[in-house]
Amino acid sequence: MMYALTNALVFDGSELLNGYSVLIENNKISSVVPNQQVSPQINSIDLNGSVLCPGFIDLQLNGCGGVMLNGDFTSANLERMHQTNLRSGATNFMPTLITTNEQEMEQAVAVSREHSQHHGTVNLGLHLEGPYLSVDKKGIHSEKLIRQLNQQRLRFLLDNHDAVKKVTLAPEQVELSSIAALKEAGILVSLGHTNANYQQASEAIEAGAGFATHLFNAMSPMTGREPGVVGAIFDHNLYAGIIVDGHHVSNANVRIAKRLLRHKLCLVSDATAAAGADISSFDFVGRKITVQNGICFGDDGTLGGSALTMIEAVKNCVQSVGLSLRDSLRMASLYPATAINRDQDLGRIKAGYAANITAFDQDFNVTLAISDGQLTQF
Repeated sequence: MMYALTNALVFDGSELLNGYSVLIENNKISSVVPNQQVSPQINSIDLNGSVLCPGFIDLQLNGCGGVMLNGDFTSANLERMHQTNLRSGATNFMPTLITTNEQEMEQAVAVSREHSQHHGTVNLGLHLEGPYLSVDKKGIHSEKLIRQLNQQRLRFLLDNHDAVKKVTLAPEQVELSSIAALKEAGILVSLGHTNANYQQASEAIEAGAGFATHLFNAMSPMTGREPGVVGAIFDHNLYAGIIVDGHHVSNANVRIAKRLLRHKLCLVSDATAAAGADISSFDFVGRKITVQNGICFGDDGTLGGSALTMIEAVKNCVQSVGLSLRDSLRMASLYPATAINRDQDLGRIKAGYAANITAFDQDFNVTLAISDGQLTQF
């Protein structure tokens, strides 16, 4: 069945197009054509001047809609996260597992695999944030669960490369040969929760690390004589996720990072159960996290993820940081797709691409989301 999305300002991943419609057929984008070329026989949906853009891609989602991946390992839980995401324009995501024990890690791998096999392009593969981290930069992660990556667990990750697509680790805690092996298996190695110096981070990047987890947060900073992990990311032009919620990173640092990394800076939510839910607290791997004024924090004041949604991140980039709408939308869609080598079918409104599309009004309220051709209006 074919339908058309009309009367919208279309952002195709490169340019904003006025006077164009998008045709959807068999869960794919069929074509982008001038409005006058849309046959009156085709079912059309009038978007009333909304911005129509590629669906947002969140590469770091711990939870949302009142639930977390940690502690509730069911496909139904992941589907609840997906349905909550749609309301904020996110059509694709990487479910993120916070540092936990081996048994729960294995459960998460199994349930994420099951969910991804039955839900098209929605689930982009499991992101393991830990447990191979630095205790000095643990953030909200449990110190007692942080551990070394031994050969047995490395083999587990390699054997499950179909389900595990991204691993956040501290390079000073992991052998370079292990980083190279993960990359060879198609698993994206991300630097995060790390106190590495510039040389250690650089060696990890040269060995195969290709991403950085929540840039500036939980990593050694750049100083005059020691560039640290932040300096290595900038110097090697590494892909990086950044949390633009006004709490994790200053607006000036977002601008600096965008200027330096350009097309390699990706918006991530790092969202928790609080995103898209009216709750005042939740459990974060055994710790109570309080939610107040959009900030999630533990009893010691440590930030515990965010309550951010992807549409809010885009809005913040435009209205608070001062980036263009084009750049902000690319940071939420095309750049994440490119970072995980999925830009051949995701991140653009282009013939042949998966029909993952979002529409929002001038106040950044999501009015429509399409996930693999399935349309939901709000």
